Amino acid sequence: MRFLRCLSLVLVCCVFLSRLNPSRAMRAAEAPVTWSGQIASIVYQNCATCHHPGGSGPFSLLTYRDAYRRGPQMVQATQSRYMPPWLPAQGYGDFSGARRLSDEQLRLIRNWVESGMPEGDVSRAPAPPHYDATWQLGKPDLILTIERPYTLAASGTDVFRNFVLPYPLALAHYIRAMEIRPSVPQVVHHANVLIDRTASFRHRHPGDWEDGVPGMELEVDAGNSFDPDSHFLFWKPDTPVLEEPEGMPWRLDVGNDLILNMHLKPSGKPETIGAQIGLYFTPEPASKHPMLLQLEDDRDLDIPAGERHFVVQDELKLPVDVDVFGIYPHAHYLGRELEGWAVLPNGQKQWLIRILNWDIDRQSVYRYRDPVFLPRGTVVHMHYVYDNSENNVHNPNTPPIRVRAGNRSVDEMAHLWIQVLPINVPKGGPDPRLLLEQAWMEHRVDRNRGDFISLYNLAAALAGLGRYTEATADYRKVLAAHPDDERALNSLGAALENAGDWQEAEEAFRRAIAAGRETCDAQFNLAGLKLKRSKFGEAEQQFRAMLRQCPEDAETDSGLGVALDGEGDSKSAEAEFQRALELDPGDFTALYHLGEMAIESGPPQRAIDLLEKATAQRPDDADSRERLALAFAESGRPGDALTQLGEAVQLKPGDANLHALLSQVLAGAGQLQRAIDEQNQALHLQPNDADGWNNLGVLEARAGKTAAARADFRHALQLAPDHVQARANLARLPPP
Repeated sequence: MRFLRCLSLVLVCCVFLSRLNPSRAMRAAEAPVTWSGQIASIVYQNCATCHHPGGSGPFSLLTYRDAYRRGPQMVQATQSRYMPPWLPAQGYGDFSGARRLSDEQLRLIRNWVESGMPEGDVSRAPAPPHYDATWQLGKPDLILTIERPYTLAASGTDVFRNFVLPYPLALAHYIRAMEIRPSVPQVVHHANVLIDRTASFRHRHPGDWEDGVPGMELEVDAGNSFDPDSHFLFWKPDTPVLEEPEGMPWRLDVGNDLILNMHLKPSGKPETIGAQIGLYFTPEPASKHPMLLQLEDDRDLDIPAGERHFVVQDELKLPVDVDVFGIYPHAHYLGRELEGWAVLPNGQKQWLIRILNWDIDRQSVYRYRDPVFLPRGTVVHMHYVYDNSENNVHNPNTPPIRVRAGNRSVDEMAHLWIQVLPINVPKGGPDPRLLLEQAWMEHRVDRNRGDFISLYNLAAALAGLGRYTEATADYRKVLAAHPDDERALNSLGAALENAGDWQEAEEAFRRAIAAGRETCDAQFNLAGLKLKRSKFGEAEQQFRAMLRQCPEDAETDSGLGVALDGEGDSKSAEAEFQRALELDPGDFTALYHLGEMAIESGPPQRAIDLLEKATAQRPDDADSRERLALAFAESGRPGDALTQLGEAVQLKPGDANLHALLSQVLAGAGQLQRAIDEQNQALHLQPNDADGWNNLGVLEARAGKTAAARADFRHALQLAPDHVQARANLARLPPP
């Protein structure tokens, strides 16, 4: 009885306290949960992006009547956190666009349904969002359309289809935004867009690329050049428009393909699947160059039937400071717990993402609200757990079977993609993306000595860093296993050429040409090698042979023009340069050489126009800026000439000729002391230049520094006793 009395007293006290707080009770009575008051705003913010007429959701939730019909279903889907689709656990990464409902929002939805789903005061309801059937950002600058629609069967397993959309323009463009518009968005779970720089996927599927090629994952050939700029071009129905961060557009070059990889889910009736991709251009090139890094452990994926806790993991040490912009974890149906974190150099653990209940049907790219800074020396970790038991509701096999790594949906994967932007880059240092590539590929090769793709990529990174001896050694390892690999042979030749071994380089190029059918790159490099050695006739033969195999190649036409110009046939050379510009108006070689020709033949303005376009294509090319400076000087624009020469000297501070030329232009502009300083710098770099000492003497004589000028002329005569100008200039000086 005492116990009951005590309990009774507690209950009475609770009631009493409730009576002492009348305002709370009044608020509860005055503000029931209604559609207009609370629920509409939750739905519009978190659900309507998919659940609207024409959207990817199976029904609309834009009106009170829509929501009233689906009330119990809304409670079930939200209380289980199945909806809205959001996998990352709270507190393990601060992501933009998070769709995780708060506990308070879940309570409001449940209370609304339990109280009969009242509509409330219609005048207080927020306006429903508007979803336009047209392009969200207005008419795109370019619209690409799937060549042939695909018929999705009414039933069966999920379908993964890859559609190739060739880039049709004759000019490269930078892309600031992209929108994908499937014809039947309700059956499109998600889509990835890949950039195929060499159209390799289309070439591997010549007979069926227009119809779409099946496959969940695919690889494309990046070509010979290191092109690490990487973006998450990942589309979900609730994020139809992808807008890139400021300063980070991606580019499309002439001859590129876009590959649309679509995950399709049968709807119960046959569907005709088409799609358009809208691209929005910007004239501004990228000022920030991100890179995608991948942690993975597919090699260890061999999951026995019934295994409930199968673990794979990977790690990577960062060689530079980076900001992390986004992260994309990926597994198939057996994934359960997917985690990514970083251990900072001081030992602190920094969570990047944690997913405790993976669901392939709700996968996404997650972008951070603010970039996550990871200093050099940080180790990034991936830790995945797989469940191949009957308890896994996503397991596609009943009973479970042994599952290994593979590209099919019934296989498994263990990937963690991270988009990073190198920061705090020392001026004049190596490209930090090459350092990241080197560290990444070294790690992959250490884990798997038989990974020759990674070994090839490592060699390419080392070559990009100027470490040609190490690069050639790695290329030879690749060729030891694959002796007729034309890509490795061609790259070996390029590394040997840069190392100064032109004979071995020529042999490698010839072996590459003999090894395969697609030999244009090796022929081009062999022709370029002949040009550098002034063997213009042999270079011409190689370029013409290449044009027979690859006729629509602007670089080949401009290379042929250089060879013809070297043979003295300037008229034919000019015609080749013009043809190159017809194929590619931005071809640097053609612009540069036509600009040089215009300097000699005039008028200067044509030279300026051509060379300005050349420097726009290659802002870091000192030679084109030097030639542009000469064109400005000839047209009577010394200020512009000085600007270009100043830029050229910054790009090549060790070039004595550039300092000497800048000295002459400064002298012509009346800036004698700066001219003297630049000429002194030229002589510091090239101290045995008799002409340079004579020129310094002339400048110092003009500045009234007679003694210094006399010493300069005498020094020139010591280096070249028969130097006529130095002797005459010395004689003109007043006696000491």
